[in-house]
Amino acid sequence: MSTQIFEKIGIEFQDQFDVESGQMFGKPCLKTAMNKAFVAYHNERMVFKLGVEEIAKVKAGYPLGKNWDPSGKNRAMKDWLALPSTYVEDWESLAKVALDFVENASAK
Repeated sequence: MSTQIFEKIGIEFQDQFDVESGQMFGKPCLKTAMNKAFVAYHNERMVFKLGVEEIAKVKAGYPLGKNWDPSGKNRAMKDWLALPSTYVEDWESLAKVALDFVENASAK
């Protein structure tokens, strides 16, 4: 079920923003017009590129959230937060935060 929610959010974002679907580390993702991934889907979790500072702010509100370790070898990515479907009601708003973060970082 969470796969369908990720796909639904992807379709909505493609309709509303200049983004496209793609792959990152073999995982489905959404990318900006600058070809930068901002969300992905892996192991029943939606993954958001929020940046270290934003993750530090929001992580307390998501106790089941973890920094994303796409390799599974204890090499978590500091800018990425993976959230299970427990928090599905926040996935879309966090995807927008991630999109804004990546677009702003790319503009610098």
